[in-house]
Amino acid sequence: MTLSSANGTVSAPTTSHTLWARHGKPVFDAVAAACLLILLSPLLVAIAALIKLTSRGPVLFSQGRAGKDGRVFRLYKFRTMRGGRTPDPKELVPLTHPDITPLGYVLRRFKLDEVPQLWNVLRGEMSLVGPRPTLPDQAAAYDDFRRQRLLVRPGITGLAQVYGNSLTPWDERILFDVAYVRECGFLLDMGVLLRTAIVILLGERRTTRNFANTRWGRDVART
Repeated sequence: MTLSSANGTVSAPTTSHTLWARHGKPVFDAVAAACLLILLSPLLVAIAALIKLTSRGPVLFSQGRAGKDGRVFRLYKFRTMRGGRTPDPKELVPLTHPDITPLGYVLRRFKLDEVPQLWNVLRGEMSLVGPRPTLPDQAAAYDDFRRQRLLVRPGITGLAQVYGNSLTPWDERILFDVAYVRECGFLLDMGVLLRTAIVILLGERRTTRNFANTRWGRDVART
């Protein structure tokens, strides 16, 4: 399967040039991340303690990821799988995966494992909303179409996360990511953040939509 624009050709990489995308979004991200880290600090401490008390291994999982323009940074999240496990970058990890700890299940279900990435946002390595960051070797293998997702900072949440689920095929996620890069704006970001709250409340499977059935399906398509 290959990915292309709706008319069957791969257009030159494009990204949104709205005032929000160029100036408003970075300021919003920094302020929101700082406020959330302060407000959620008691929760962060409590989760860290529970992880340490209920399973062996480090509290945080960290890994090098490709950010904007392919620059590598270290991503942080709460560990949700058994200690000593060697992660497989090609593996899809549903909530039913046997290596997920009981506490890890709860953290993943309510997206609490991603909260430490607010530190990445505060450092300017990530955004609240954007394509999820992938491994550097995966980014190095991108074709021109997939490389468009590197034109913006990666996000804690994004279109692919609020319309897909942990089993959504990678190519389907790419389509959502490219659509986001091309249309990034204030209303879209606020909509993704609102839908993230809905996904947390209702669960991924009840909010999943096929890309072709969304409003972006006519602009970016699979061939």
